[in-house]
Amino acid sequence: MRRLRPPATLPHGVPDLERFAADVAARLNAGAWPGSAATSGGDSVFVARAPGRLDVMGGIADYSGALVLQWPIREATRVALLRWPERRLSITSLGPGGVERHCDVPLDLIADAHRPYDDVRAWFGGDPSRRWAAYVAGVFHVLSREHGAHFLNGAAILIESDVPEGKGVSSSAAIEAATMEAVIEAWRVPIEPRIRAVRCQQVENLIVGAPCGVMDQMASICGEAGSLMALLCQPAEFQGSVRLPDGLGVWGIDSGIRHAVSGADYGAVRIGAFMGYRILAALADLRVTPGQRRGHVQVDDPRWGGYLANLGGDAFRRFEQGLPEALDGEAFLARYDGTTDLVTNVDPARCYAIRTPTAHPIYEHERVTEWANLLTASPSVSAAPDAARLGALMYESHASYSACGLGSDGTDRLVSLARAAGSARGIYGAKITGGGSGGTVAILADASAGDTVRAIAREYAGETDRDGYVFEGTSPGAARIGAIRLDPG
Repeated sequence: MRRLRPPATLPHGVPDLERFAADVAARLNAGAWPGSAATSGGDSVFVARAPGRLDVMGGIADYSGALVLQWPIREATRVALLRWPERRLSITSLGPGGVERHCDVPLDLIADAHRPYDDVRAWFGGDPSRRWAAYVAGVFHVLSREHGAHFLNGAAILIESDVPEGKGVSSSAAIEAATMEAVIEAWRVPIEPRIRAVRCQQVENLIVGAPCGVMDQMASICGEAGSLMALLCQPAEFQGSVRLPDGLGVWGIDSGIRHAVSGADYGAVRIGAFMGYRILAALADLRVTPGQRRGHVQVDDPRWGGYLANLGGDAFRRFEQGLPEALDGEAFLARYDGTTDLVTNVDPARCYAIRTPTAHPIYEHERVTEWANLLTASPSVSAAPDAARLGALMYESHASYSACGLGSDGTDRLVSLARAAGSARGIYGAKITGGGSGGTVAILADASAGDTVRAIAREYAGETDRDGYVFEGTSPGAARIGAIRLDPG
């Protein structure tokens, strides 16, 4: 009878991984996993975990080259992978209450290094029931194309997650990162952590079809427990981790709003920012040439390096009046040919806000830089930075999100409740996170203010009949642990 045994020691501080490893071994030993009957009994299982993240500062400025500060949360996604002789991936996701989702993916689809990304994306997008599996199987195709990884046989993959979907805490990056960690260990593909994050971003951009930046994946892979991951998104320059001072804490409260029906959406705000950059390039007389495809251009930009975040507020104010408040896609394309963004397309039939989405990453970069400097200026983690100023910067960031059209009634109410509690109750600042239009609010408070944060969540839940789930605690990124190998024995 096949038996699996966990290693003698597991990483300290991640009890969920230890519990999951034991559960995986029990499932396989009992024949309760798809891979059980398909193996000879001599194969190892690789188990990995990756946390979600709380966007403390930076948010939607990442795609414009800003500095971002991300907090790896306690909640995580766990993946178990067993190589097997069949030419398919058998992907099973364990949901609440024992509900399972399952998807079989043919190996010929994702292991062909010459198959275009568009073809793989179309296969997953062609059937809603398998779209979720693109976050997992896409890892194989990206590694095949970008690193020449050879997948001669497939794998059985088991997934479990307590990172809630649609809450702005990056459940998608967590599943990509945990899968990446298990795959590169099982097939011995040597990739440094920073590049792992970039490849996970490619999964989401090119196979899932979501135009995200790289901050989520970088936080999920490179984050350290108890610290803010600092990333300069130009395109993905890891700046290390900034330890949160002992006297401060970070929490998140879920607004219970998964998606806002009204207002702008993340994709439109991103497109508007890139349209703004293209117009600024014309105003600054930068050289522009045709790009890789229709609707795409290249800008020779020695002034700002191709990133809006590098303009700075002073330079932006000199150009600001040359930017339209809004512009039709058709008129923009006729005059400017396209943007520098390879993962979005300007819709000729849509009108886009321009000036405000362009301003947001410029001023947000300045806010985040000041936030990081206030923390790093402290002589030790026991020294108290200017918490009131940190909080004020968060409120400014929230207002800028709302100006872009990415607010929501729920997140606005949570921020109002945090502001009303104020520093007298240990609450310094709050802001909407991630892509906006709902999701989670990040809160900066005294380290001892957990009861106040939970009271805010209860008050919000009582007003709205929404859950008001509180994110508290932290855990290490995937690369800090690596994949755990469960050997037969």
